[in-house]
Amino acid sequence: MDDHTPSDLWTEAHAAGYDDADDPMFAPARLERTTTFLADLAAGGRALEFAIGTGRVAIPLRARGVEVTGIEYAEPMAARLREKDAGIPVLIGDMARVRAPGEYSLVYLVYNTIGNLFTQDAQVECFRNAARHLAPGGRFVIEVGVPAVRSMPPGQSAVPFDISAEHLGFDEYDFVTQRAVSHHYSRTSDGAFRYSPHHYRYVWPSELDLMARLAGLEFEARYADWDRSPFTAESTSHVSVWRAPGA
Repeated sequence: MDDHTPSDLWTEAHAAGYDDADDPMFAPARLERTTTFLADLAAGGRALEFAIGTGRVAIPLRARGVEVTGIEYAEPMAARLREKDAGIPVLIGDMARVRAPGEYSLVYLVYNTIGNLFTQDAQVECFRNAARHLAPGGRFVIEVGVPAVRSMPPGQSAVPFDISAEHLGFDEYDFVTQRAVSHHYSRTSDGAFRYSPHHYRYVWPSELDLMARLAGLEFEARYADWDRSPFTAESTSHVSVWRAPGA
C-alpha cells in the first residue's frame, strides 16, 4: 500500500467469500441491534452507507423502511450487492471523494472501515465528504475498534485477535504511521493454510473527534456497542455519532 492508494481493492474472490453466515458479524441479533440503532438516527430520512460492500447492513436497514444509497470502492463487492438487492443504488469510487446525489439524514461507516483509508488526510476527507452529504441536523456514525496497543509489552509489534484450529489472526502495528496489517491464516479443505492480509490505518476516538470538528460536525455520543452501552477505558470498540449543525 502507499499514500496514493485509498484502500485495499477487494477482488472477485473476496466478494465471493464475504457473505459467511457463520461469521459473527452476520449474526441476526447483531444486525438487529445495528439496524435498530441506524434506523432510529435516520428518523424517517434517507441514509448513505460509505463502503457498503455486499449489503450486510444496508439490506436489512432497507427492510426497515429506510431508503439507502451506497458508495463502494470495489466493483465486485457492489456486484454481489446488486445480485441480492437491485433496489439499492451504489456509486463506485473512493468514499472520501465520491458525491452521491441529494441530502441524507444519516451517513454511516461500520465495522472498522474508516481504517481502509490509509492516511490521516484521507480519513479527514472522509469526514468532510460525510458532512457534504448531511442535511442540517443529520448524523454521521462510525463503528470502529480501539487499537489493541495496551495489551502489547514494550518491543512487541503485533497482537493476536483470533487463535483457533481453523484460523489464526493477528494485527501488526506501525506506531509511527499508525498503519497496521491484519494477518489472516485460514485452513482450507485440504488442510493447508491460505494467507490473506488486510491493510488499514488505526485511529483513536479523540482523533476522530478532531476530524469531525475539522469537517464542521459536532460530537453527539459515543457508545461501546450498538446497544448504547457506556464507552469506558476497557471498551475494545465504539460506535460514535457526530451531528451536522442546524435544525
